[in-house]
Amino acid sequence: MQTGIFATTGKEQTRSIQAVIFDMDGTLIDTEKYYRICWPQALAHFGYTMSDEQALSMRSLGQPYAPEHLKEMFQDPDLDYPAIRVYRKQLMEEYLERDGIQIKPGAVELLEYLKEKKIQRAIATATDTERAARYLKQIGLYEYFDRIICANMVKCGKPSPDIYIYACEQLGLAPSACMAVEDSPNGVTSAYRAGCQVVMVPDQTKPDAELQKMLTACVDSLDQMKTLFE
Repeated sequence: MQTGIFATTGKEQTRSIQAVIFDMDGTLIDTEKYYRICWPQALAHFGYTMSDEQALSMRSLGQPYAPEHLKEMFQDPDLDYPAIRVYRKQLMEEYLERDGIQIKPGAVELLEYLKEKKIQRAIATATDTERAARYLKQIGLYEYFDRIICANMVKCGKPSPDIYIYACEQLGLAPSACMAVEDSPNGVTSAYRAGCQVVMVPDQTKPDAELQKMLTACVDSLDQMKTLFE
């Protein structure tokens, strides 16, 4: 599937959308690249060697899946996930303090467009509540959202559908009336399982054939999404 081309649905369905639920890291803000760097660095600090491909598999992976994924990856049931994650978060904060948080191209334009059309806007992120709010306030996007849903608010994170189901409940809408915007396979899978229409804006990798089957559309940048509502 080429980017910007509808996969399985037409405009008659996207025009019925009443809310758009955004992933945050890699979708609205350009932070996914730091996870790709910081997971291997954190694991190296604890004596593990993580490949780039393995780092990519961690994108948007929530509890309880992330700890088990790493333990299986390194065949070590005693792997200290909480300690590694704390160190990874510390590294991440250092990168963001040095480089700042960059908003993804087209994000503000799309959010303004949805606001004008009175389409609700929400966040569904694997990032915890405190950091999500801090990041969004820091870059001036916080006030655009009607709801901010974080992984610590649900039992199972992405790729489980829990976070999107909960987001839809908080918006008072059926999942079929909501569009999810994601950049990673785990996020796309979560939203699709919840019953949302899913648009992918690839960040670190393109969708493979199996992932394409879950998509309503795939676009190169957020501002291209406006055409889905016209």
